[in-house]
Amino acid sequence: MKTFLFALAGMVSCASVAAAGPLALNLWPGNPPGETKTLPPEADQAKDSDRLVGGRRIIKLGNVSTPQIAVYPPSKDKDTGAAVVICPGGGHNILAYDLEGTEVAEWLNTIGVTGIVLKYRVPTRTPKDRRWFAAVQDAQRAMSLVRSKAAELGIDPKRIGILGFSAGGETAALTALFTERHYEAVDDIDRISSRPDFAVLVYPAYLAKTGTGEQGLMPHVQVTEGSPPMFLAHAYDDRISPLNSALLFVELKKANVPAELHIYSHGGHGYGLRVTDNPVTTWHHRCGEWLRRQGYLSREGQ
Repeated sequence: MKTFLFALAGMVSCASVAAAGPLALNLWPGNPPGETKTLPPEADQAKDSDRLVGGRRIIKLGNVSTPQIAVYPPSKDKDTGAAVVICPGGGHNILAYDLEGTEVAEWLNTIGVTGIVLKYRVPTRTPKDRRWFAAVQDAQRAMSLVRSKAAELGIDPKRIGILGFSAGGETAALTALFTERHYEAVDDIDRISSRPDFAVLVYPAYLAKTGTGEQGLMPHVQVTEGSPPMFLAHAYDDRISPLNSALLFVELKKANVPAELHIYSHGGHGYGLRVTDNPVTTWHHRCGEWLRRQGYLSREGQ
């Protein structure tokens, strides 16, 4: 699958989204910050020999140099006005675009939430200790862009969350935690807040120190009392340690930030929403309950 919905980009009106597919918008008015290198064409890099998830292949989108968002609105009868920016994982090398992106938007639609899939830049442009940098720039810009278009998209600018998996979980977490933008403002959109109102992190990666003998979060992962509420889900046997979720939860608790943590005994890594025999793949039911209890799914006037 070498071509994608992104050819719809930019000028499609919201009224035509249901008929034409998701609304796609470029994040930046020109080149993204710091971009100087030309990559090969964007393409699905999945191979026939790749592991199947839930009996199906995964779109592994690579060589992303034009970051975009794709907006999936729910049906009018279910629409709560809430929205979530979705950050697929992929180790900052590729994006698991369907498994941890479009399929998640489809689930969010069933609970009345606008799903907004973020196509951030991959592969990473920066060294190992800052491989999140371009992804976070794109996520911060996406949050501001979505908020700037809240009225046009029919969403509540005070109920816009972020959700991420694995490397996308790192991206989502840092976007939620950082208090400053990681690029110079390029236009008036960047005058609008880039902080999400809540965050959902599913098997987030690279937040905790590993292989050093130390235990704790990475120095740049800083929780404050102003951090947004979070829902976290992980499997005990994940090769990406559940300490990434557990240690973040501890810091959220210390700061008195509302949070909910689910660690399941089995499940491994990279399952997204696809059903397996492991209870971990019911995480989205618990997440939906949490979103409702927190009031994010309340329709206006109710």
